[in-house]
Amino acid sequence: MRGLRRIHTIHGFTVFILTFAVLFIPFLVPIFFPKKFRWIGKINRVWAKATLIFTLLPYRVVERVKLDPGRTYLFCPNHFSFLDIPTMGLNPIDTVFVGKNDLANIPLFGWMYRKLHITVDRARLRSKYDTYLKSSAALDQGKSLVIYPEGGIYSPHPPELARFKDGAFRLAIEKQIPIVPVTIPHNWIILPGNDMLVRLGKVEVIFHEPIETRGVTISDLQKIKAQVFQVIQTELNKHGNKSRHPG
Repeated sequence: MRGLRRIHTIHGFTVFILTFAVLFIPFLVPIFFPKKFRWIGKINRVWAKATLIFTLLPYRVVERVKLDPGRTYLFCPNHFSFLDIPTMGLNPIDTVFVGKNDLANIPLFGWMYRKLHITVDRARLRSKYDTYLKSSAALDQGKSLVIYPEGGIYSPHPPELARFKDGAFRLAIEKQIPIVPVTIPHNWIILPGNDMLVRLGKVEVIFHEPIETRGVTISDLQKIKAQVFQVIQTELNKHGNKSRHPG
């Protein structure tokens, strides 16, 4: 069984690289023509769907409400698996990712990632500050953002969430834009972080009703953060038994 999982993992990695190679030229459009930034989300959706389909991982996107493509949102998903990154590519809203700079070190892919998305070195205070400024500017430009509020894959006991960081919520409150909690319930089983071998299962991503921040002040930050945490953790708990046997 472990041997089959290893073959499946190698196959999935190969699919990821090949689809990136096919889409590399389209990705150059928003790099050289920044006003075409909405292409990022559209290409990401093609990439995510192709990767999951050809990796033999069925997927399901659930929208609890229909999101307005003309609005700017800040998406906050849980993060237990590296599979969460392509999964968020299924987002029906065109988005830019804000995340750790680990992926930026991969040849060619890293160059593309740095040009299209916002990276942060969490070990450097200056980098975190610069990332905050870049994220703020991106929201001013009308770009919707994906920020993993746990700051990375930190939970020792998924599907229990790790503590949320403040940055995403501070941004949303300062810019008065809605926060969309996102639950990804099964990826921690399909591609666990402890052995990085793929298991068969259905990828599911749930976009919850946006939490408005109009009229909310920075003094309410902890309340808003707790509200988003509760929405995601409650949904994860609903999928608890199913998540242990996905597929």
